[in-house]
Amino acid sequence: MSIQHKELMMVQSSESWATGSQEPVTDTTETWRLRLYVAGRTPKCVNAFDNLKRFCEEHMAGRYEIEVIDLLENPRLAKDDQIIAIPTLVRKLPEPLRKIIGDLSDAERMLVGFDIKSK
Repeated sequence: MSIQHKELMMVQSSESWATGSQEPVTDTTETWRLRLYVAGRTPKCVNAFDNLKRFCEEHMAGRYEIEVIDLLENPRLAKDDQIIAIPTLVRKLPEPLRKIIGDLSDAERMLVGFDIKSK
């Protein structure tokens, strides 16, 4: 799947969290609202989207929305979330707001950063 300039994906099915020794810190029934800031279709931005999609399907299948914001088209939108680097992923919901910068290839970092897994 390629990055659309502004793409909103919503998956309605619900699946449980993967089982394991780590208990999720966040509510497992909430729908996650994620916003990925990119600048065009650079390899790093495309990789970030692919990695994010894979992460979401693995850890929160059926309970997430991804909005991709292309700052080349809408640079003003970076101000709202105080974006200083790209790609940046912003978790809008569940609160609190969280940001992860980079290509999102480190799943462990994302698990800890989003409170899915304890440190």
